Amino acid sequence: MLCPMPHVSDVSAHTSRRALVFGTTGAIGEALLPRLLAAGWSVDALSRTPPTDRAGLHWHTGTFADLPATLPAQVDAIFSCGPLDLFSLWYAGATIDCPRVIAFGSTSDATKRDAADAGERELATRLRDSGKRVFDAARARGAAATLLRPTLIYGSGRDRNLSRIVALARRSGVFVLPSDARGLRQPVHADDLGAAAFAAIDAPAAFGQAFALPGGETLAYRDMVARTLACLASPPRLLTLPGALFDAALWAAHRAGRLKGLPPGAVARMREDLAFDVAPAQTAFGYAPRPFRPDATMFGND
Repeated sequence: MLCPMPHVSDVSAHTSRRALVFGTTGAIGEALLPRLLAAGWSVDALSRTPPTDRAGLHWHTGTFADLPATLPAQVDAIFSCGPLDLFSLWYAGATIDCPRVIAFGSTSDATKRDAADAGERELATRLRDSGKRVFDAARARGAAATLLRPTLIYGSGRDRNLSRIVALARRSGVFVLPSDARGLRQPVHADDLGAAAFAAIDAPAAFGQAFALPGGETLAYRDMVARTLACLASPPRLLTLPGALFDAALWAAHRAGRLKGLPPGAVARMREDLAFDVAPAQTAFGYAPRPFRPDATMFGND
């Protein structure tokens, strides 16, 4: 998704800058916040249950459905580290004066575009529409927007991918995969995403652009799961089953209620390559994600 670069003021010229951050208490927001504060930014953040204010950080109580009147009328940058659809709707109608917007979406806008499940196709469409809405609104007001699209996020223990696998494996002591679960993956650490958002602020090459943000290592789905389970203090067993036998085991697990919350199409995607090019983000703002090295602290206690 490419948009013409709008004319923006040189936000880096400010000696003390102010940011409005949505999703500050999420995994990406928690990685971005200390970088902003360390660089001397003044941060306004929104939360349903705000923590205590501290130097440089002011919390506002509310949600996108009930935004407080205390939000600033002017900031130097807006960061959206939460749901892109909700942010895009707010931003399209907001009157806040801001030259720079950085919003997180997801590579699911591409990987789920042709999914068999209607809900997943709808999610992909919603993500694409939301990204376009942000770019259109930014262009209309002469601001520079950047859309960051992570791959499979890990590192905080709150993701819906590897943490879900760990939870399922811990409950049963075993995790079963089809023998052909060799689709390529690029898990990305949440801290690298916070670093990417911070690095993109003053990078002109990122203005008006969207970037996939994969992790620093590409590996097969099975190897990703094996490495994840192996890092736990009490590693569950990883079994691989062929074709019909795996389908039977999957059916039995569903019947027993052990796979509640497993996303539609997740098993089919184990066989698909979901890999993206890191080069555009590297070139534009020096994006340098770490290789995949999970440890037990990323997934809670055994």
